[in-house]
Amino acid sequence: MDQFADRLRAAPQSRLQRGAAAEALQLARALARWAQEVEAPGAVPREMPDAGMFAAADQVTVAARDLAVVLTSDAEVAAAVRLVEEAQKRAGV
Repeated sequence: MDQFADRLRAAPQSRLQRGAAAEALQLARALARWAQEVEAPGAVPREMPDAGMFAAADQVTVAARDLAVVLTSDAEVAAAVRLVEEAQKRAGV
């Protein structure tokens, strides 16, 4: 996750505009939703707002760390890592 966030921070604006930031936001929202579902099963999850392309790396970082706190198994951690790796590939950073 840190590697993906660092690459987003270092990416040129043009790459962020071509979809890297949108991919990062989508990942951050998925991770945040997952964490909320673990913390409050049955509650309606709140959607992470779009804070702009330059905040995408921070949003991924916050969402991933929030999720890491509530995961309880190695399998869940591995699934979260796969989500991040797949998003990084799609983002092209």
